[in-house]
Amino acid sequence: MPIKNKAMLITYSDSLAKNIKETHEVLNEYIGSAIGGVHLLPFFPSTGDRGFAPYDYTVVDPAFGNWADVEALGEEYYLMFDFMINHISKKSVMYQDFKKNHDDSKYNDFFIRWEKFWAAAGPDRPTKEDVDLIYKRKDKAPMQEIKFDDGSVEHLWNTFGEEQIDINVKSKIAQEFFKQTLTDMVKHGADLIRLDAFAYAVKKIGTNDFFVEPEIWDLLNEVREILAPYNAEILPEIHEHYTIPEKISQHGYFVYDFALPMTTLYTLYSGKTNRLAKWLKMSPMKQFTTLDTHDGIGVVDARDILTDEEIDYASNELYKVGANVKRKYSSAAYNNLDIYQINSTYYSALGDDDRAYLLARAFQVFAPGIPMVYYVGLLAGSNDLELLEKTKEGRNINRHYYTKEEVAKEVQRPVVANLLKLLSWRNEFAAFDLDGSIDIQTPTETTITITRKDKEGQNVAVLEADAANKTFTITANGEKVMEQN
Repeated sequence: MPIKNKAMLITYSDSLAKNIKETHEVLNEYIGSAIGGVHLLPFFPSTGDRGFAPYDYTVVDPAFGNWADVEALGEEYYLMFDFMINHISKKSVMYQDFKKNHDDSKYNDFFIRWEKFWAAAGPDRPTKEDVDLIYKRKDKAPMQEIKFDDGSVEHLWNTFGEEQIDINVKSKIAQEFFKQTLTDMVKHGADLIRLDAFAYAVKKIGTNDFFVEPEIWDLLNEVREILAPYNAEILPEIHEHYTIPEKISQHGYFVYDFALPMTTLYTLYSGKTNRLAKWLKMSPMKQFTTLDTHDGIGVVDARDILTDEEIDYASNELYKVGANVKRKYSSAAYNNLDIYQINSTYYSALGDDDRAYLLARAFQVFAPGIPMVYYVGLLAGSNDLELLEKTKEGRNINRHYYTKEEVAKEVQRPVVANLLKLLSWRNEFAAFDLDGSIDIQTPTETTITITRKDKEGQNVAVLEADAANKTFTITANGEKVMEQN
């Protein structure tokens, strides 16, 4: 179905009950009209990174269900699937065939062969300067040894985890794989494809290998052309300076608002609304807003929306105000992969404070775009220290596994019930049309008024809030919808 202007849930297949079928039941029984779309985080067989090291896109991991379960979900909700355009698992047919047959493999050009890549630049490459220039996710050259069955050894480009081997996106065999996989995804119900880690996908000598222009646009256009006959959209995923998503938006794509989470935290910690107002005025309508995702809370995304001093202030306050938010949980001791993210649920980042949390969600609802709400955030979940310590994985602090019984209990909490009510109202009220308008005023240092109108100006939604005392009033065409005194 086409993308609806209704809030999207982000969830793993086994985190709101045991599998996709039970997740569907939970949504029907307990969540109702609060959600119109579902981002089903990677549900394919995978060898790591909670599904982000897939090895076979043709099937659903049997632990989660099957294609019929996915398609049934898609009959009620618009769906987003993940496509890891930058990499694939070592367990994939491509890697295994290449390892076995080396140059005789049909996949001999599917991966980026490190030595071959640099040989094009001449002898003695890469130099230390070449490697230092690369935008890396680890403190060494992004390469991994492959030992072929014939006994020879090479290296392949490897940006992320040990299982995630980078794909040569310029090769014909990879492009054929992209077309087949993306086409199959939409046939199984994907209305939106999230391109994971896409900014890393293009490698080019003499660059930092991150968001390489103009080649990155060629790649996005190739994907868009594949999906065009199916009216499916692309959502490129990137955590970086807001000017990069801004460029993507100008090319007509949906983008993520990853700057809103830290900007909102700063607003609620400081009580000052000026930075939030500034950002909302800059934001495009064709976007998905977030406060929380399956990763940590992004810090770098808000740079230059917040000053360096304000970012430092918000980061430090997060550790003071946050409930069980500790620096060590975002360190190497807990397998943290990104020093620019802080591991916490959004509810705990606000000190498990119902008033602050509901106001944060009100800001998100009134922001330009379509709200995305992570499953832990939908249930105002606190930091899961037990799972964190059991796994020693920092991001698992925000990845609690809910049973159906837990969900039934959580939706009874006033903060969750009010959030569901707020989202349900927003999903149906015409003032939030993406072709409508937004007006932002800051009457005082601590207050903000956000007015949303539909294209004709006939429906008007107003949020009046005070960030210092966490009060707000929401009206629809002059009638009160929700109030927090």
